Amino acid sequence: MPGKFEVYKDKAGEFRFRLKAANGQNILSGEGYSSKTSCMNGVESVKKNSQNPDRFVKKTTASGKFRFNLTASNGQVVGTSQSYASESGCNNGMKSVANCAPGASTDDQT
Repeated sequence: MPGKFEVYKDKAGEFRFRLKAANGQNILSGEGYSSKTSCMNGVESVKKNSQNPDRFVKKTTASGKFRFNLTASNGQVVGTSQSYASESGCNNGMKSVANCAPGASTDDQT
């Protein structure tokens, strides 16, 4: 089920994106970019790399929660998840990104 990428400018004036699932929940956030073009390239990278399970890197936080990063082929992080209380929740988040990203529309809020 497709989700939606929201592209926006943060308080520091950087361009960012977040991927929302069909239910409106944020499931992945991008870093800050100095240009809108770079941000849009990040969106395309998420669409592409979300289809390769090897691009998801699961981590445990210092507080014992779980999160994941989505990486590009060069190892650079292109998106970061929220924190999850359980590993199964984190796994479901990764599946949600893989399912939502490829067909997601882009809502340009800049």
